Amino acid sequence: MKLIPLFAVLLAGLTAHTQPSKTAPPATNTDKTFALLAEQYFDQYYFKFIPTQGTAAGFHQYDNQLEDYSRASVDKQIATLKNFQKLAASIDVKQLSAAVRVDQWLLLNDMNARLLTLENIRPWEKNPDQYSSNITSSIFVIMARTFAPPAQRLKSVIAREKQIPAVFQAARQNLKNPPPIYVDVAIEQIPGIISFFQKDVPEAFKEVQDQALLAEFKASNQKVMDELKSYQQWLEKELKPNAHGDFRIGADNYSKKLLYDEDVDIPLDRLMEIGMANLRLNQQAFKNAAAKIDPSKTPQQILAELEKDHPAPDKLLQTFRDTLGGLKDFLSQHHIVKLPSEVLPIVEETPPFQRALTFASMDTPGPFEKVAKEAFFNVTLPEPSWSAKEVEEHMAGFNRGTVISTAVHEVYPGHYTQFLWVPYAPSKVRKLLGCSSNAEGWAHYSEQMMLDEGYGRTPGVDQEHDTAFLKLRLGQLQDALLRNARFIVGIQMHTGKMTFDQGVEFFEKEGYQSHMNGLRETKRGTSDPTYLYYTLGKLEILKLRDDYKKKIGAGFTLEKFHNELLKQGFPPIKLIRGLMIGDGSPVL
Repeated sequence: MKLIPLFAVLLAGLTAHTQPSKTAPPATNTDKTFALLAEQYFDQYYFKFIPTQGTAAGFHQYDNQLEDYSRASVDKQIATLKNFQKLAASIDVKQLSAAVRVDQWLLLNDMNARLLTLENIRPWEKNPDQYSSNITSSIFVIMARTFAPPAQRLKSVIAREKQIPAVFQAARQNLKNPPPIYVDVAIEQIPGIISFFQKDVPEAFKEVQDQALLAEFKASNQKVMDELKSYQQWLEKELKPNAHGDFRIGADNYSKKLLYDEDVDIPLDRLMEIGMANLRLNQQAFKNAAAKIDPSKTPQQILAELEKDHPAPDKLLQTFRDTLGGLKDFLSQHHIVKLPSEVLPIVEETPPFQRALTFASMDTPGPFEKVAKEAFFNVTLPEPSWSAKEVEEHMAGFNRGTVISTAVHEVYPGHYTQFLWVPYAPSKVRKLLGCSSNAEGWAHYSEQMMLDEGYGRTPGVDQEHDTAFLKLRLGQLQDALLRNARFIVGIQMHTGKMTFDQGVEFFEKEGYQSHMNGLRETKRGTSDPTYLYYTLGKLEILKLRDDYKKKIGAGFTLEKFHNELLKQGFPPIKLIRGLMIGDGSPVL
């Protein structure tokens, strides 16, 4: 799945001395031909069929539109994509400048990936959560940011809400023999989604005084809640008893998805070797660090103690808020990376429609957003309905060490920092299209890099005996093992070599996760098959850094490397290697 920035980038507070350079080499005639094609693609396919992405990117002419989920629309998308596919492939890549070749790859493979999804993987036919969660996202991107006065945005909400009944009608017509786990996830999410429309959406527009508009909203919003309740009953009574489908996409689709999404053509067997080797490396590092803390205890005992050391649930958001300032200061003091903005993101609870599968996330405004520049660091809190055991298992994932690694991953210098650079990417294509192995790889790489550079060290204490720092390292390694487990489980489950239950067990035993988190992660893997991109991207960036250092020699600095990497946007690392090194050397 392409990481198109529904979560993009904050523009506020830019200062001249931190702004990346906007200079670029002269464009060729073929470059200009390609740029015109790209504009047509975004206008005639991308935002036309996915208007929610238009809103998210900052193009608000799409705010009154909603995706058409009908089978006729699916067929129309396929035809449109194939037409653009031919046009993009007809451009002679040899006549493009080096930078635009990256754009050509991104555009063509966005088409390839979408066709693979629509024709082969077919979530529109298999995944009922796609309908209920997606319509919620379509409303959320309008209500979350004040890019226009409340009354104007409420009109857009009403316009989209009036189109939502057609979405559920399409769902009933499209869904055929879905995997049981997909139905279960959809059913699990719907109560939170109903609560979202019942409480959160009206709360967002409480300032509106126009009584006629409010009455129209009340009617459209109630209709959405009624539709959701009806959809839930249909899922439970009609779809679930007949849900016997297979969530596995198979080895061929898996390899194609990696190629189109991430520009990775490494055979799956070799990827498994790479993933297992890094898993064992991190497990050994975990054991070594645990032994330095207390050699009389097993790593599992040390981990159990660490997992108990977490904030109270009602203090979790404030704990993250208290962490961000120190991280930002460290970036500046240690010359890690330039920050195009000094503005902190807003820490808040994860929206209801994302909680079943998301632990924490970053939601930043689109690269073309001119007004609403808030960024949100979302953290999933325990649900009120959970038992004490479920709450404790959930909070174990927010122990003191993983709080730091999560804040690094999502904010400084992870996602938030990377997307601060996106407006300075060299083209519209690279502001809008990219890949998860770059974005998630950068965030995951940052977790290790920050500790390697000394974040959290106790002044005057030898690293081998710095217990506080060693606990942070264990938190970082636990998160690394989580991503290692995603790497293995994703490949193994979707190629038929691991069952769902074996996936949960692998997260627990090999990834050092609680049962509840292992269950959540395995559920996610059923619909996010290539979530190996965290570890994959991290390893690609580490090798790129080593190779770039060899090329630059004495002139190398970590900040220079990071700035050079981030200014490219977030295309596959393989393409960035071509721009930064240019020797065709392997990505791993």
